[in-house]
Amino acid sequence: MTESLDWTLLQSFAAVAETGSLSAAARKLGQSQPTLGRHIRALEAALGVELFTRGPKGLIPTEAARGLIGPAEQMRAAAARLRLAAEGQDAGLAGTVRVTASSVVSHFILPPILAAIRRAHPEIQIELVPSDSSENLLFREADIALRMYRPTQLDLVAAHVTDLEMGLYAATGLLDRVGRPRTVEDLLKLDFVGFDASDTIIRFMREAGLEVGRTFFAVRCDDQAAYWQLVRAGCGIGGMQAVIGDAEPGVERVLPRLDLPRLPVWLAAPTALRHTPRIRLVWDRLAEALRHMQR
Repeated sequence: MTESLDWTLLQSFAAVAETGSLSAAARKLGQSQPTLGRHIRALEAALGVELFTRGPKGLIPTEAARGLIGPAEQMRAAAARLRLAAEGQDAGLAGTVRVTASSVVSHFILPPILAAIRRAHPEIQIELVPSDSSENLLFREADIALRMYRPTQLDLVAAHVTDLEMGLYAATGLLDRVGRPRTVEDLLKLDFVGFDASDTIIRFMREAGLEVGRTFFAVRCDDQAAYWQLVRAGCGIGGMQAVIGDAEPGVERVLPRLDLPRLPVWLAAPTALRHTPRIRLVWDRLAEALRHMQR
């Protein structure tokens, strides 16, 4: 019976093993939870083994299942490559391009760029996925990823398109109340907004010569868009791309001459899709607009 296993069952198994629950796997695959449950039961019946046990934090793969995860992932990757190769032959411009970027870039930088692309090319539909996690481009969770680091996933083409200027900002009302810092020593006496679990800002400040730790930040939040709202509301000083911070009413740049490291911007896409006409067009327009921000 194993010679005629339905690939759909193995795909569902791989998703459940990765996510640890039927509901999360169903969302990932765009299917219903009962369907995923039927797929797992059918695969268990076909193989004659139990694949998952229920634990306090979700479904736990059995020993038999752990032996299947590697081959199932290899089959999923092979199927994804076949699909990408087929889709890469599409010579038409019309269709959908799925773009992923960080939350703050999706909120404050990409909307006018994507609007301009849509005005010029209404035949292209665009899906924007705000996400601060690394999307898996191979499995079409996105066609183009905009990241502030060099993507290292296999089977991708990546290009460094620009480096964004960074600045430190605070709400005008906060500075009116506590004073405007004139030196780095003055600066470090004020409240800062930082990330919670992520150490990105800590590393960034240390690169600028500011030795700080997690408890240095009076308010912490990992969601970048919410982080910026906290800065705007006067919770403390925070870092932001200058193209965003300089355009924001109600905030001021503090110590503008402070030499901060620039933020690299990379574009990445699956190698098989990079030259699909609509993806190439959106890639080129994104790269052009992002480079123009630094002129």
